Amino acid sequence: MITKEETGQYLSENKQRFLDELFELLRIPSVSADPKFKDDVQKAAQFVKGKFEAAGADNAEVCQTKGHPIVYADKIIDPNLPTVLVYGHYDVQPADPYELWDSEPFNPVIKNGKIVARGSADDKGQMYIHIKAFEMMMKNGGVPCNVKFMIEGEEEVGSENLEIFIAENKEKLKSDVIVISDTSMIANEHPSMAVSLKGISYLEIEVTGPNRDLHSGVYGGAVANPINVLARMITSLQDENRKVTVPGFYDKVLELTQAERDEMNKAPFNLDDFKKDLNIDDVEGEASYNTLERMGIRPTLDVNGIWGGYIGEGAKTVLPSKAHAKISMRLVPNQNHHEITKLFKEHLESIAPKSVKVKVTPHHGGMPYVTPTDTDSYKAAEKAFEKVWGKKPIPTREGGSIPIVSLFKDILGLDSILMGFGLNSDAIHSPNESFGVENYLKGIETVALFHQYFAELGKK
Repeated sequence: MITKEETGQYLSENKQRFLDELFELLRIPSVSADPKFKDDVQKAAQFVKGKFEAAGADNAEVCQTKGHPIVYADKIIDPNLPTVLVYGHYDVQPADPYELWDSEPFNPVIKNGKIVARGSADDKGQMYIHIKAFEMMMKNGGVPCNVKFMIEGEEEVGSENLEIFIAENKEKLKSDVIVISDTSMIANEHPSMAVSLKGISYLEIEVTGPNRDLHSGVYGGAVANPINVLARMITSLQDENRKVTVPGFYDKVLELTQAERDEMNKAPFNLDDFKKDLNIDDVEGEASYNTLERMGIRPTLDVNGIWGGYIGEGAKTVLPSKAHAKISMRLVPNQNHHEITKLFKEHLESIAPKSVKVKVTPHHGGMPYVTPTDTDSYKAAEKAFEKVWGKKPIPTREGGSIPIVSLFKDILGLDSILMGFGLNSDAIHSPNESFGVENYLKGIETVALFHQYFAELGKK
């Protein structure tokens, strides 16, 4: 049985090595969305496999898919003991725009106690916590329960091939619970665990007007400008109360009771600090809900990118042929991303003027998920957080999405425990992404103790 004293001593003795290894992984630009980084994604997968072998896994393999590979590893000590399946991902978001980084995105540095690099928090740093926790357990008496690992390289592009892998390897992945570290806490002084995730529907819109770019003086005012039309259509997707206007969008939304809303609002949150952190003068969102509720329990629609026409240096008086936008809708329990995608597509096509043609292309989607909090696995995680961080973790509702989590439930029948160690200030998906050194090291300790407590509570 590993104790907090043993974890503390091992961390102290190996802190620099743990950081050096993570830095080595962070230097690999494993951007799954950009084909030019394909070899780097493969390199990252091999790196992860090697670290599992070094830590003491019985089996470690790189499983090729039609896209980027999945790393699988395990340590089975007794089939009669409970089994934990750890999920994470080694792929990262593109680092663009590079010029907004204060340091090189793939050359990690420590600033103000934080590791600054693309992927430091999402999800290399949090994923690597589990490899080092596994090593720490193996070096201090062994793992107290069976453990399996499934680390993918396509999370940032929709996990398309992971679903196929799971369906084809049900027996191999057979476990009692899934543990994921890809979420955030409220603050280091207020540890928390996410108990729900939003679903997502992600689409791209293309609006086409004339068959070529036109002179804006000769044709302006006589021919539809696709950018103008797209802007009007996007504006119409929300009303004055910031409610989404797509017919049927709210039909299946699970409404929380006032008591449930009151409970979630017990989480420490300071609106002035929130605005100061983002350098904004005021917040905005759906009427009748506060900021925490808007982020955690209400569905949303946001434009993630918009482009068209001439955007180079100087002036070019062009009336563009096409305009484009990328839109994501974050969904809450009972909403189905297939249904929402269909409703959105039908609505946009119905409101498009005859002067343009509209094409809606779905990219990826995922279902919402809610974690049960009365299970042995949740209680073990709760106990581990309290032991390491000094406080019982606050249950929170995440605004982010991990689409594969609902598929774990559907295909494997397993619940997921969301043991996230990041902070909202980590700026994931943005320039200067970071991850606290304290969060990294305490995360390793917390995960190791979770396995110990889960083994004690979940004995068969």
